[in-house]
Amino acid sequence: MPAAGITRDRDQFLRELVRELAIVLEDTVGLEEAEGFISTVGNRIGRMMDADYRRAMQEDELAIEQVARVLVDLKARIEGGFEIERITPMAIFLHNTRCPFGAYVEGRHSLCMMTSSVFGRIAAANLGYARVVLEETIAAGDGGCRVVVHLKEGEGGREYYS
Repeated sequence: MPAAGITRDRDQFLRELVRELAIVLEDTVGLEEAEGFISTVGNRIGRMMDADYRRAMQEDELAIEQVARVLVDLKARIEGGFEIERITPMAIFLHNTRCPFGAYVEGRHSLCMMTSSVFGRIAAANLGYARVVLEETIAAGDGGCRVVVHLKEGEGGREYYS
């Protein structure tokens, strides 16, 4: 069949699939419930990724600097553009210029729960606790994402426990 004008490949198809699933969830059960479903998936993926990194790094538990590097690396592997802004004993500050979902994330706030859950799960599994605050997101129309992974309890964001 002639492919003139058809550019869809597996990557685009999967991004479209995830976006459409988010739309259906948000429209059917509402944003809060959709975030809950996507957060559950993110927790499961976060556990798998954490195990992969610990095995690859031959570590039973990662230190805060290692966790920060893992969060950046895993996003880079799926074509995200995260960088470490700074690390303190209380939090990891990250900035992102490129979402792995590309333009398909725009207006789909529930998809940001993948980042929150994966980051929170990995941080909590290694550091005991995490509270992820999405201060800015590409999904909300911001120029980038600013994510803070707090390591002490406080207000706002989603909490994750080891």
